[in-house]
Amino acid sequence: MKIYHNPRCSKSRQGLEILQNSNLEFEIIKYLDTPITESELTEIIQLLNIPPLKLVRKNEAIWKENFKGKELTDKEIILAMVANPKLIERPIVVNNGKAVIGRPPENIKTIL
Repeated sequence: MKIYHNPRCSKSRQGLEILQNSNLEFEIIKYLDTPITESELTEIIQLLNIPPLKLVRKNEAIWKENFKGKELTDKEIILAMVANPKLIERPIVVNNGKAVIGRPPENIKTIL
């Protein structure tokens, strides 16, 4: 099991706490320090079963200034998130071929 975590985000910290309380083994990936690759992000999006745009934090200045209102392909959206990991919604938990976005953090319990 993996959690894609941003320690500065309260929802991400709450998600991490749910995993810590689960007594299951998991890996913490601080995706701002260890960037996610294009193939890794593509796989996560497939596990989430959502279009890439649903994983974008659209209120981030990077999105508003560089991408908002533009016609982007799914691949271009993924590449934008890879180049600007702050754009990735968080936390994301991947477990046994399933993934959820921990917003609200209780969503994580559905795949434990």
